[in-house]
Amino acid sequence: MTTLKTIACLGVAASLLGVSACASKTRPPGDPNVCYQVQPLKNGALKYNKMPSNQKDLEHCAAALEAMRLKFLAMGGSQKMLVGAYQGNFIFLQPDGIFTAPTLESHRYLALVRTGDGRLALPGAMPQ
Repeated sequence: MTTLKTIACLGVAASLLGVSACASKTRPPGDPNVCYQVQPLKNGALKYNKMPSNQKDLEHCAAALEAMRLKFLAMGGSQKMLVGAYQGNFIFLQPDGIFTAPTLESHRYLALVRTGDGRLALPGAMPQ
């Protein structure tokens, strides 16, 4: 009897994993060379605010978002973290660096690190 219960539990667990794997994921726009600042709305939706100029790569988009974040901080803002999007990838500006992921729910990968004076650099470009 315990073998049947075990098999039934394993079947339920496998079906739950299958359903969670198919859950919809939040993906950003994939427009070429367009950098967005992403603003979460109260209803859970995301608003994509187009940055004023085209960016040639993810690093330049992240730098433009960082410049915007610093400008708002200088004007009295308090938002230390920011989310952006570039060519189908989310960009997460955080105190410990800039991370990227293809969806909001995906694992985030380090794209740029902060130097000792707060500038951005490619990982491995700075001496340890």
